[in-house]
Amino acid sequence: MELGQRIGFQGEPGAFSESAVCAFDPGAVAVPRPTFQAVIDALAAGEDDLGMLPVEHSLAGAVSAAWDALAEGPVRVVAEVIVPVRLCLLGLPGAGAAELREARSHPVALAQCRRFLQARPSLRMVAVEDTAGAAREVARLGDAGLAAIASAAAGERYGLAVLDADIQDSTDNQTRFFVVRHEPAAAPDPGERTSPAPPDPAAVRPALKSALVAVTDDRPGALRDLLSVFADRRLDLSHIASRPGGTPWTYSFVLEVRHGDAAQLSDALRAASAVTRSIRVLGTFPAAARHQQ
Repeated sequence: MELGQRIGFQGEPGAFSESAVCAFDPGAVAVPRPTFQAVIDALAAGEDDLGMLPVEHSLAGAVSAAWDALAEGPVRVVAEVIVPVRLCLLGLPGAGAAELREARSHPVALAQCRRFLQARPSLRMVAVEDTAGAAREVARLGDAGLAAIASAAAGERYGLAVLDADIQDSTDNQTRFFVVRHEPAAAPDPGERTSPAPPDPAAVRPALKSALVAVTDDRPGALRDLLSVFADRRLDLSHIASRPGGTPWTYSFVLEVRHGDAAQLSDALRAASAVTRSIRVLGTFPAAARHQQ
């Protein structure tokens, strides 16, 4: 039997990143990696074909470590995936809520369940590397006083019971992922389409998005000048965040811009290069459809 392409993700089997891999390519082999950097290193070593990185949570915001890995690594974004996130309180079968002392999960998942946890002050929050890893550890320790906050699928995988379902603060909680591939050479044209399969000619062409990283001068109005480039061309900046620069108290900016084609983006990049120290395209890809409740 021929196996599909290998797609690395950060976390343990049962993590939401693994769900994103399956949503992107149901036939792929999902390969767990311990860190975002390990995902990128596996691409560079030729061990995986693609990588899956979470870049934004609808409740908790941007995943800074993933953006940093993208900006520094020899990779290119080729697709975007959005998956719904349903979080459960998982414990040993037969465990009761009254005996729980501790809830373990990734810090972002804990933040996404803030109201649920605030209503249970006796339940101590413990941050760990990932949601599925928390479920695996609770199952391994066999302590009825421990719980994990993770997906129902993670609970099923590690033999845990769902003690409370849908405990996230919002019912439309979602996480957005980038699919990346290794690219040590010069980047292709900004308008290149790199979706996993050829588009259906009869389908309506989706809006394109480009992920960028820009470094500005340390002067008044530098960020305003950069943003004006896109505003003047009526291009939608769907995401912008500052990140630490290479030296103390300097900053770079990661941006995502919606556009119609390569020519429209190229015009904006030429203008942006005149008001920045540098601007680089991390990838161009069709915008993913958002899940509606």
